[in-house]
Parts: sequence; C-alpha cells; structure tokens
Amino acid sequence: MSGIDGAVAAKPARKPRADSARNRERVLEAAKSVFAAGGPAGSLEAVARQAGVGIGTLYRHFPTRETLFEAVYRREVEQLVELAEQFGTDLPPLEALRRWMHANVEFVATKKGMSAALAVVVHASSDLTAYSMDRLGRALGTLLRCAAEAKAIRDDIGPEDILRTVVGLCYTHDKPGWQSNVHRLVDVFVDGMRRG
Repeated sequence: MSGIDGAVAAKPARKPRADSARNRERVLEAAKSVFAAGGPAGSLEAVARQAGVGIGTLYRHFPTRETLFEAVYRREVEQLVELAEQFGTDLPPLEALRRWMHANVEFVATKKGMSAALAVVVHASSDLTAYSMDRLGRALGTLLRCAAEAKAIRDDIGPEDILRTVVGLCYTHDKPGWQSNVHRLVDVFVDGMRRG
C-alpha cells in the first residue's frame, strides 16, 4: 500500500495542455492591444472577444484585472529582453541599439494604456518595478557596451539614462500618432550619442 502511495506522490505535475497555453498567449496579445488602445477602461470582455475565447477562459487564466495587467507587463519585459539579444546578434551595434529603443517606445505605449491599473499592481507588488528595471537594464547595458566597444557611441551613457529618456519622451506626448514623433526624437537622441 505504501509503495502505491509513494508512486502516486512521486507522479509529476501535469503540464498545461497545448490549447490552454495557446489561449493564454492569445489573451495576453489581445490584452496588450486593447489596453494600449483603450487604456485600463478597456473591458475584459473586449479582450476575450479579440482573443477569440470565452470570458470564463480569460478568468481561468487571469482571475483579476490586476493579474492580467501584471502578466501583460511581464511578457512585454521578457520580449524586450529577447529582442535585445536578437538585435545584438543580428545587427551592427548602433542599429541594434536604435531598433531596441524603438521597440521600447511600443512597450511604453502599452504601459501608458495600463498606467492607472499598473500603479495599483506596482504598489501591491513593488518587486515588479525592480524586476523590470533589472531585466531591461541588463539587456540594454549589453547593447550599450557593444556599441561603445565598437566606437559607435560615447562610453559615458548608462542604461538608466536611456530608459528614463525614452519613458520621458513617451509620457510628454499624448496626441494621436504620438509614437511616430517619439520614434523621430529617439533617432535624434541616438545620433547625439554617436562619437565625433
């Protein structure tokens, strides 16, 4: 009897079903779009509809609005980290840095759409801010180091300088189509970092 109990206890936890993982990913992608366009007032029903899932499926994965906001935010951070690695491998250092900063503008656009709700999440979970600053700072630090070593940019600029600049540019623009103006200003900023 104890042998059977031991075998049951040792049974590994089941992995999520493939369709469940796909549904979760679709919900996160839809939430990013809905929140970036409509802010925190974007309804969870609109997210479920855009994802092509029922509202019950959404709540199974994300029982509260806050858990959905936090999941979208964390997913965006991880995608930016992956982009930094990809750009660093595939592009010349200065272009890798420029492209990553442009991608960061899109991340801030999503974040702006969720800012009121994220304020609640960040207040309740201050490790979210530390997590994102650590992950983004390290990814950006690698891009900056490569560009400085290639003599493409000055070597006295740190990740925090860039992150604060991009966020500042994004939050001072709020008219429709603001992203294209910020992309232009990011290009001006990158050109200003070049050596000589």
